[in-house]
Amino acid sequence: MSDEWLTSLITPEPQTGYQLAIKMSRMGVKYTQPSDEIRKKLRPGYADNADSLIASAQVIAVNFQTVAAANNYWRE
Repeated sequence: MSDEWLTSLITPEPQTGYQLAIKMSRMGVKYTQPSDEIRKKLRPGYADNADSLIASAQVIAVNFQTVAAANNYWRE
């Protein structure tokens, strides 16, 4: 993959930052397993698995922490 899609972690508002965190998470999976065919084949194995879905939410949360820190969302 050579297309550049992440040019900044700075976002205009937290909602946009959360959407960026989701995109970062999805792109992480895409970079890890670049085959669309294999990802589609694997999806049924985790789509109905609560543990897998919670793990996905955890990855998004970590990415949102990164975006939030870059944007100083939690100001004192």
